[in-house]
Amino acid sequence: MSVGVDLTTYVAGLKLKHPVMNSSGILGSTPEHVERLFKYGVSAVVSKTMTKGFRVGHEPPIIIALEGEGLLNSVGLANPGISGIPPIVRKAKELNIPVIVSVGGSEVQEFIDVASVAEESGADAVELNLSCPHTKGYGIDIGSDPNNVYEVVKAVSSTIKIPVLAKLGLSDNVVKSAGKALEGGAKALTLINTVKSVAIDVFSCKPVFKNVYGGLSGTPIHPIAVRVVYDVYKELKPEIVGVGGVSDWKTAAEMILAGSSAVQIGTAFILKDSRKLVHDIVEGLKEWLIKLGLKNICEAIGLTHKA
Repeated sequence: MSVGVDLTTYVAGLKLKHPVMNSSGILGSTPEHVERLFKYGVSAVVSKTMTKGFRVGHEPPIIIALEGEGLLNSVGLANPGISGIPPIVRKAKELNIPVIVSVGGSEVQEFIDVASVAEESGADAVELNLSCPHTKGYGIDIGSDPNNVYEVVKAVSSTIKIPVLAKLGLSDNVVKSAGKALEGGAKALTLINTVKSVAIDVFSCKPVFKNVYGGLSGTPIHPIAVRVVYDVYKELKPEIVGVGGVSDWKTAAEMILAGSSAVQIGTAFILKDSRKLVHDIVEGLKEWLIKLGLKNICEAIGLTHKA
């Protein structure tokens, strides 16, 4: 029934067989994770955010399940460091699947150093994490300032030759930061990350996380993520990877209509049947395009702005 419908899409010069990837932080820190994501059917693998040195992350608890399809996490950018990048990229190349390395840093030089290792290892692109909400000195601490965003993106994009994506989080300056990221040389934007939140234990009367702050993800943040994608696309018309509460074909379709060329899945891989999740989204998108009378997914990107 879906014969003739083309889900091929393009992000930062990468050709993807369909729009569905994993989000950074979900099964992206070992070669075994890459293999599992490949079996799940993603069109590209996004690594865990890698910093220059090994990071153990925050003390447990680091994940809280909420009522409904949401999570709070305070992982603290735990990762193996740059030594973990080459094995991940090698496995992706072995499986012939595009690999995007997520890059974290607390200063410009760290972003440059990690991105350079990603390029040397053969990564297809890097995604700069300018949006993690719960690790002091990283992520949103940098990405909420448009000038910082420009400085980091410009420094990295002028150092490496592979495409740079900038992952931005929820802030009052997100549209300005998006503009500065593009001005600095980003080929695409990933919008958004988890949303800064706090959970309190009502019996101890203390925050649940030792770090106090966590990131809210899943279904609860989906309308917020769609709004950010909508606003940024309306203003700037960039290539966007939409992330935040994508859990089925409808939530993926919303992101695409708002302006996303592709989507990433995070929390749904944890809360749903990972083995069939991507397949079901892809098949649902095909049927949706047929009902709209469209022959390819690219015709649906940003369609809400033209309706």
